[in-house]
Amino acid sequence: MMLSNLLSFLAGAIVLGFALCGVGFLRLWTRSRDRLFLAFAGAFWLLMLPAFAALTPDGVDEESRAWIYLARIAAYALIIVSVVVRNRHRLGVLR
Repeated sequence: MMLSNLLSFLAGAIVLGFALCGVGFLRLWTRSRDRLFLAFAGAFWLLMLPAFAALTPDGVDEESRAWIYLARIAAYALIIVSVVVRNRHRLGVLR
């Protein structure tokens, strides 16, 4: 019982951390209009989804865990693509 409460607390703390990071990057985006910050905000919100699913009363069963990994892959791919697009002029690929 106590371990279950601790795990729920930690999952909530992780959700809050990812949400606040996303809001922070959204705030940076509103100031600079740099799409990199918007992509980071979206990536942090995507990373928040699996931890949020752990807070549901039923938890996440083994059969539906694939979407957790897909959300993580999408978040990391969003970060990689946004960094590459941001630096494409420095690489000399597109002018």
